[in-house]
Amino acid sequence: QVQLVESGGGSVQAGGSLRLSCAVYGYMHMRNCMGWFRQAPGKEREGVAVIDSDGRTSYADSVKGRFTISQDNANTHLYLQMNSLKPEDTAMYYCAADRDQYCSRGIEHDFPYRGTGTQVTVSS
Repeated sequence: QVQLVESGGGSVQAGGSLRLSCAVYGYMHMRNCMGWFRQAPGKEREGVAVIDSDGRTSYADSVKGRFTISQDNANTHLYLQMNSLKPEDTAMYYCAADRDQYCSRGIEHDFPYRGTGTQVTVSS
């Protein structure tokens, strides 16, 4: 089975930056569709960013130009660089993965694997 472990969350002031990391364990022999989503208390889950096996990326409009998704060449880590953070970015952030190579629904892709999350809190 695939196991995903997030790290890098924390508390920052508005305008600050954080870099989330996701360690991937288990059988993932090639680059696949992977992504990040977030959920704030009382709000719907929101897809944040995805990356497919060709390195193509998609972002939610709310984070375009501020967040960057990337992965290492060994496909053992997924990252989310978050700059110019805003209070509305406050949420639990989850790493997600699929064995499919492509993210058929973009940031709304239905991932079968997800981590336990890392909290991001942005104060004004």
